[in-house]
Formats: sequence, structure tokens, C-alpha cells
Amino acid sequence: MKKIIVSLLLVVLAIAHTYAQQTKTYAEKLGWPKGARVLILHVDDAGMSHDSNEGAEMAIGEGVATSTSIMMPCPWVSDFKKYLDKNPNTDAGLHLTLTSEWNNYRWGPLAGKQAVPGLVDKEGCFPAAVVGVYFSAKPDEIDKEIRAQLDRAVSMGIKPTHLDSHMGTLFAKDSFLEKYLKLGIEKQIPVMFPGGDDTFFRSEAKAAAIADLKKQGKHTEGMTIPDPTPLVKAKETGAMLWKNGLPVLDDLHNSSYDWIMPDIDKKTDKEIQKFYTDHYIESIGRLSPGLTMVIMHCTNPSESFKNICNESKKRKGDLMAMMNPRLRKFLKDNGFILTTWREVMERRVKAGNQD
Repeated sequence: MKKIIVSLLLVVLAIAHTYAQQTKTYAEKLGWPKGARVLILHVDDAGMSHDSNEGAEMAIGEGVATSTSIMMPCPWVSDFKKYLDKNPNTDAGLHLTLTSEWNNYRWGPLAGKQAVPGLVDKEGCFPAAVVGVYFSAKPDEIDKEIRAQLDRAVSMGIKPTHLDSHMGTLFAKDSFLEKYLKLGIEKQIPVMFPGGDDTFFRSEAKAAAIADLKKQGKHTEGMTIPDPTPLVKAKETGAMLWKNGLPVLDDLHNSSYDWIMPDIDKKTDKEIQKFYTDHYIESIGRLSPGLTMVIMHCTNPSESFKNICNESKKRKGDLMAMMNPRLRKFLKDNGFILTTWREVMERRVKAGNQD
């Protein structure tokens, strides 16, 4: 009887240990304390325009942002490379780009039309929307193009700290995602992928889906709202990335682009800064422990930026929030830890083969 009790006790302890291991956040696996909320405050779209470059530089150099990523097919990449030469510690990855969404300011594939015909529209540019890529591009074309973008970066002397996806296009189809993950594993470059519990990402995605259904008059209380495509196999994919030597995000905050400030074009900078800062403080405050990437589009728009898009005020709102001392104080007072993709990869290497 005593042997049976001991055996049962050992089984219970083994199960408890396994459960504890499974519930560890990726932040903990990377060496941060249990319960730590670790943030990568990330600026998309460096290289897209001069104003985008200035926004990224200001958000990181003067504000609390910690990371950015570059759109390699865009016209202002060389300008941003000069900034990197002067600021070599900048955390800069590649914003792998397969769409060209603006009406009058566009770009095309670095691999060339003959190599990737499914990624070219009638203007010789990338499709304007993700759906265009979804229905016209082949997985091998995706692979050729993202490798061409990495090749240009390396040829210019840029060593990317990570890879991510412009407009989420690489997450639109499993075969596209496979090429993206494979490239990161092969080159041992971290890839943006939310492979943890994704509590915030799931909540925000569900809220957005419900709002859209209500707008269409198709929502009924209690109806099942499916997870967004990237989250269907999120934990399985996260475990695979970790096993292959790459760090993994516990969660993703990609909400600011959906924040609607009424009559924003009539508001002052001070009013816009307050609106965006309030929203960042409220939403970041809801994040669970773990490593979270917070995505934004900081831009310092000049008068000419309106000829690119109609989102000058929205993007400036992101920038002004990142530069607001009130946000910095909130992060410090609430114990948030700020990090970069470079540090995250260094910690992943140090973590070794632990599960």
C-alpha cells in the first residue's frame, strides 16, 4: 500500500511539473521573472517615406518605442540605412512587403515581374490588398520575393533583428506562412509570431469581428466567433519555432490602427496625443504576463504626406503617444519591461534547449 501511495505521489508531482512547464510564458523561458510583462514597442513602415523614417527615428530616439522594421521595396530605404549607419544599435527588422496599398504612391517586387508574376498588378506593382495576393500569388513566388527582400537588406549591410509581415499578408494562407517561418528558421532570424496564450490578441480580434457582424446586421448574441487564422494552430506553431531555436511572442497588440477618433482632422495635436496616449495606457494595462509586441505606425507627417494617404493624423497620434512622458511614467510605474528583438534573440540563444 505504501509503495502504491508513493507511486501515486510521484505521478502527481510529475503531472504538476509538466503543467508548470506548459504554463510558463515565453518571457519566463527567456529568463524574465514569473509574472513579468515584457514589451517590444514596435514601429512599422520604416523606408516607406521620409516622413515614416522620421517618425520611427523620433519614436525610438526620443520616445519609448524600442523597435522598427523596414519595407525593403520602398523608395526611402536608403535614407533609413544612413540613419542605421549613425545609430547601429537600432533594433531594425524587415517588414516583408507583398502589397502596395496606396493609390498614387506605389512599389513593386524586388524579384521582378518575370520571377513573380502573381505578385504584380496591371501597374507593375504589388496588389493593393491582401486578397489580391491570396488569389493570385503562388507559395513559391512568396518565397522568391521575401528572399529577394532579405537579400537586398544584407547586400546593403543591414543585419535584420527580426522578420514581420506588412498588412499581415504572410498570415493569410498556410502555404504563405510556411515560407515565412521556414525563412526565419533557416537564417536563424526571429519571426513575429504570437505563439502563446494570446489573451489580448484573441479578445481584440473577437471584439472586432462582433463589431463588423453588427454593422452588417448578422450578429446574434451567443454566436460562436472563430479565432483569427493565425491563432488556429498558434501554440503548436510557437512550440515548433522554439524547438528550432527562435524566440516566440506570448501575445500581440495590433489595435491602434482600429482606434477611431471622431473628427480627428479637426482636432489639435494636444487632443490627438491625449486620445492615443489614453488608449495605449488602457489597452497595455490589460496585457497579461509574457512577451508582447505592440505594433504602431509612427509618422511625422509633412504637408506632402497627404498625397500618400489620408492617415496623417492617425499615424502622428501613434508618434505623439510614444513621445508622451505620461506613457513613459505609466510603463515605469506599472513595472513593464521594455525590450528589443535583438535582446530577445540573445536570450533565446542563452536559453538553449530548454522546453
